[in-house]
Amino acid sequence: MLSLDSLSGVTATDWPGRTPRYWLAYDLYSMAHKHRLRLKVGLIDDDPHVPSIVVMYPTANWHERETFDFYGIVFDGHPDLRRILMPDGWEGHPLRKTEDLGGVNTRYRGAFIPPVDRRTM
Repeated sequence: MLSLDSLSGVTATDWPGRTPRYWLAYDLYSMAHKHRLRLKVGLIDDDPHVPSIVVMYPTANWHERETFDFYGIVFDGHPDLRRILMPDGWEGHPLRKTEDLGGVNTRYRGAFIPPVDRRTM
């Protein structure tokens, strides 16, 4: 028996143009046997959904919210799936490969700083 009683993390990667496009990685750990397992799940949609594992692993609450926030992967059945790091009004998901590489327009002490890939000398 594996006895994987601890969830260390949940994250994702985005591979546009490939099938599946998204890969979720669940890092599990057994305290009794001191071994680890990485479980990967491929998601093919542009609007990806996967069941939440918060019921089995309560620590998944924050990990799933972060993955939702950055990649837009929806965890069906999650008790409180909302943004965790980005502002509530933020449009898009910053770690998707379809987002601009240079970041976002920034206002700093009254000055306007364009994203890195749009700056001119």
